[in-house]
Amino acid sequence: MPNLKRKNKSLILKKPVDPMGVILAIALIIAWFLSLYFLLNYPINYKNGFTYLAIYIQTHLYTGLFITAHDAMHGSVSKSKKVNTLIGRITAILFAFNFYDLLYKKHHLHHRFVASENDPDFHESGNFWLWYWNFIKNYITLKQLVLMTVSLQVLNMFFSFENLLIFWVLPSILSTFQLFYFGTFIPHKNGHNHDNKHHSGTLKKNHLWAFLSCYFFGYHYEHHDAPGIPWWRLWQVK
Repeated sequence: MPNLKRKNKSLILKKPVDPMGVILAIALIIAWFLSLYFLLNYPINYKNGFTYLAIYIQTHLYTGLFITAHDAMHGSVSKSKKVNTLIGRITAILFAFNFYDLLYKKHHLHHRFVASENDPDFHESGNFWLWYWNFIKNYITLKQLVLMTVSLQVLNMFFSFENLLIFWVLPSILSTFQLFYFGTFIPHKNGHNHDNKHHSGTLKKNHLWAFLSCYFFGYHYEHHDAPGIPWWRLWQVK
């Protein structure tokens, strides 16, 4: 195995980081908490379209937590390494008890060995469901499942179990599909058939759809070509 610590330096932003990264990260965390608190107290009505809009919003905020942790892995949240890592760990934990250090190692393997047998995010079958299952197995741990189960029981002492399932558990699951489909499957489904050095596809230029679908990470070739660019500036290099 190559020396990842040495080689990963090229995947981390080296120039001063815009302070907007920390501001947006904190704003996203606060928005996620406020939205979740409101929805856990919301009287669910399946005939009301707001219920489904709320599920999408909460799913999108969940995805934003992961994207923020992802940016921290590239050093693009804060110029302070400690602040950068702290935000990465907080957002990873909030995203269904993921662990930043494990994500960091695997994500840099993905960048180093994209679309190869050493890429933990790639599945040579190209089959959506097989690939998704392999993706989930790579990132979900028994510890996470235990923590989610315990947290669900504790939170149920204060909030409706139905609300917890609809607005806490379901959005976290849907978010994995959002991240996988737009950030892994679509960009890399053709593997080495992509005729470029990053073996990655990219969305056509549509900034609104790119944001709504996955925080601009559909611009995936651009991300691999400039991994230190944070999500909120990625559209500028399209």
